[in-house]
Amino acid sequence: MLNESYPYYLASKPVFANNDLDVTNKYTGEVATRVAKAGADVIDKAIAAAEKAQPAMAAMKPYERKAVLEHCVKRFTERKDELAKALCIEAGKPIKDAQGEVTRLIDTFQIAAEECVRIEGQVLNLEISARASGYQGMTKRVPIGPCSFISPFNFPLNLAAHKVAPAIAAGCTFVLKPASRTPIGALIIGEVLAETDLPEGAFSILPCNRDGADLFTTDERLKLLSFTGSPDVGWALKAKAGKKPVVLELGGNAACVVDEDADIDDAIKRIIVGAYYQSGQSCISVQRILVHKNIYETFREKFVHEVSALVAGDPADENTFIGPMISESEAERLEDWIHEAREAGATVLCGGTRKGAMLDATVMEGVPADCNASAEEAFGPLSVLVPFDDYDEALKEVNNSRYGLQAGIFTRDLYKAHKAWDVLEVGGVVIGDVPSWRVDNMPYGGVKDSGLGREGIRYAIEDMTETRLMVIRTP
Repeated sequence: MLNESYPYYLASKPVFANNDLDVTNKYTGEVATRVAKAGADVIDKAIAAAEKAQPAMAAMKPYERKAVLEHCVKRFTERKDELAKALCIEAGKPIKDAQGEVTRLIDTFQIAAEECVRIEGQVLNLEISARASGYQGMTKRVPIGPCSFISPFNFPLNLAAHKVAPAIAAGCTFVLKPASRTPIGALIIGEVLAETDLPEGAFSILPCNRDGADLFTTDERLKLLSFTGSPDVGWALKAKAGKKPVVLELGGNAACVVDEDADIDDAIKRIIVGAYYQSGQSCISVQRILVHKNIYETFREKFVHEVSALVAGDPADENTFIGPMISESEAERLEDWIHEAREAGATVLCGGTRKGAMLDATVMEGVPADCNASAEEAFGPLSVLVPFDDYDEALKEVNNSRYGLQAGIFTRDLYKAHKAWDVLEVGGVVIGDVPSWRVDNMPYGGVKDSGLGREGIRYAIEDMTETRLMVIRTP
C-alpha cells in the first residue's frame, strides 16, 4: 500500500509542504495518495542549492560516489516489493511488468556504481610537427555542473534512474521533475538518496505543474537538460533551453520486419511482448509489423489468435497482461485513431473496443500510411500488419517515418541483417528480436523526431561530463 501522503525533496531533505497533487490508482480511478507539489519559488531554491552543492559534489572521490550508488542498490533490493506495488498502483502497470522494472532500476544503479570508477582520460601525443616538439597533452573528464531532469510516466522508476544514477556517478548535482501522474517511484528514490552521504543540496525531486516548471529548462544555472517524453514537448523545450546541452529521448512508431525465413512462432511470441507489454505504453513498442507475403496469412492467423487471448484486467492480478492506459483520455485518443483508420479502409482484426481507460489489445491491417495509427506514435495496445514482397522495399517503409528510435528484424540471412544495420535511419537495430528490447548499459536513443543524444550509463556520463585538457611543455 502507498503512504497517505508523500513529501517532495528540496535540497536533499523531505518537505511535507502540502497535499496538492492527487495520485490516482490507474485501474480504479480512485485517489491512492497525495503528494506535495512545488511552485516556482521552490524550484528556484532547489536550483540555488544544486549550484551551491556542486563543488562538494565534484570533489567526492569515485569510491565515495560508488558507495552512494551501492547503498541505493541495497535499499532498492530490500524494498523491491514495495516499489513494485507502488508502480502497479500509480502507473497501472501489471505486477509482473512492475517487478521487471524494479529489477532494471537495481541494474541501472549497479551499472552506475561500476562505471563511476572508470571515468578516465587520455594521454595525447601532440608532437605532430617540429613546432610542437616537447609538448604533451592529457585529458580528464570533469562534471558539467548542475543538471535538470524531466522524466515520463511510463517508466517512473527506471527512466528516472537513467538520469539520476549517471549524474551521481559523474559528480553532478541535479533537480528532477517526475511525471505528475506517476511521481511516487521518484520520491522513493529520493527517500533512499536522503540516507546517503551526498552533499546537502545535491539533489531535489519536485513534482510540479508543467506550466510552473519553466525554470527546469530556462535557468542558466543548470548546465544540462535531459528530457524523456513526447516529441512535441521535447523539441519545444530544446528551443527554450538556451546555451545548455540538451539530451532528448522522445517517441516513435517502431517497426518490425519479419522476413520469409524467420521462425514464425518465435517472432509472434516476441512481437506480442514488444507490442503489448504494459499496454503498449513504451516509446519503442512495436507498432508497425511488416511481414513477407509468403508467410503473411499464416503469421496473421496465429498472431491475431494469440493477441485475442491476452488477459486484460486488474494490474495487481499476476495473470493480467493488459492493464489500463495511463488515463481515460489517452484511451479515448487511441480509440479515435482506430475509428479514423477504419473509416479510411482499414480492418480491425481483433480488439478496438474500450471501457474507461481499458482498451483491448488491437490488431489492424490495411491501414493507410498517412493515418495516425500508422504514421504517429500510438503509445497504446495497437499494432498494424503490413505485407511486403521485397526486403529492400520493406526497409524503405521502415524509414518512411518521422521517427527513428529502434527497429527489429527477424531474418536468418546475415547479409540482410547487416543491410538493415547499414540503411535503417534509427538509433538501434535489433536482429532476431523486437525494437522494444533494451538493457541498461547499451547506448539508447533515436534520430529524426525521436531524439538527440544517447542514454545508457556510460553514454549518459559522457554527456554529463566535459573534456578538460592540460598541455605540458618540456623546455
